[in-house]
Amino acid sequence: MTLEDIFKKLKEKFQDGVLELKIPDEKYKGDAFIMIDAKKNHAVLKYLKEEASLLFDNLLCISGVDYKDYFSVVYHLHSYTHLHKVVIKVHLQERENPKLDSAFDLWKGANWLEREIFDILGIHFSNHPDLRRILLPDDWEGYPLRKDYKTQETWHGIKVGM
Repeated sequence: MTLEDIFKKLKEKFQDGVLELKIPDEKYKGDAFIMIDAKKNHAVLKYLKEEASLLFDNLLCISGVDYKDYFSVVYHLHSYTHLHKVVIKVHLQERENPKLDSAFDLWKGANWLEREIFDILGIHFSNHPDLRRILLPDDWEGYPLRKDYKTQETWHGIKVGM
């Protein structure tokens, strides 16, 4: 199934919850992706995993990105059955307390990936069974991969940074 076919199928099922199909061209040189509404994120991911013609049973990666004005969460999915792939992107406009539904109940591998995104960007994944820091100490201040992050001067008397 092509990316265009997947997009059409999602658009038919979720209408306004599926926002855009972005394919590389002269101006955009990145990976092709399907943009979905954050409120429909879990429903779309569940459909991608369970729909017989799609069966995205393999979560390859989840990434978080800070674009300064908004955050993005990016899912790379693969189907062992149909041997196709898709990239799903979700924008989160809220910077103070960004939230998105967890995909842990769909793919157990989402556990540590979501924890890493939480740890370094501060994106909260609702219904995650164990959302806590995974890379940094529990009492670390802030989220180091945010564009507006200010490194603390010391941590427990140890100088931080250069």
